[in-house]
Amino acid sequence: MCGRVYIRSSLRELLDNFAFAGPGDVEGLANRFPRYNGAPQQDYPIIVREIVREPDVMGPVFALARWGFIPAWAKDAGRPMVNARAEGISTSGMFKHSYKSKRCLVPINGFFEWKDIYGTGKNKKPYAIAMKSGEPFALAGIWSSRRNRDTGLDEKTFAIITCAPNEMMAQIHDRMPVVLHPEDYERWLSAEPDPYDLMRPFPSELMTMWPIGKDVGSPKNDRPDIIEPFEDPEPPLL
Repeated sequence: MCGRVYIRSSLRELLDNFAFAGPGDVEGLANRFPRYNGAPQQDYPIIVREIVREPDVMGPVFALARWGFIPAWAKDAGRPMVNARAEGISTSGMFKHSYKSKRCLVPINGFFEWKDIYGTGKNKKPYAIAMKSGEPFALAGIWSSRRNRDTGLDEKTFAIITCAPNEMMAQIHDRMPVVLHPEDYERWLSAEPDPYDLMRPFPSELMTMWPIGKDVGSPKNDRPDIIEPFEDPEPPLL
């Protein structure tokens, strides 16, 4: 799965790095970034395809959305979905409508994953994963919008799509988020109903990962040193 990310850029820097998209309605997030230990149920700037000029000119634009997908038809929030598996997404009752027409980009600088050392769910070792170039990149996501009964406002939510791991990620986990090449951003956001071939493992040679400290386990620990390398020897087998 993918349940934790980091954005070490300011909001302004993030908008500049993805300048092909309009600024949208994300100005209110300016004081929340950089975010070094981003978790679900927090608000993020995502890129969606919406009307940018009336009456019907569509284009990429930043939008504020909460991480934790709730389908538009849901009567209550229930348990928001953090991830959506690429396998079966086009037929899933939960995701198929958003996959067909409400795909999004989730700009980040990196994400975290945990290696289950013994396969028991204990003694997990955290890693940070990013591009070798150090540049920000975008994950493939889907989004939905529904009316909040308490506020009467429409609110966007999103999930990050996952796929099988590449060779690097397979060393620590059996899934990874779908990372998109910049040249595929436009197609992912397009009206094409099923760009399934884009949901594939990203090349290992373009990525890097390193061990980090266990403070990342709590989203309350949102500090720059969270992503610093930390060598913690794996405990010996008992």
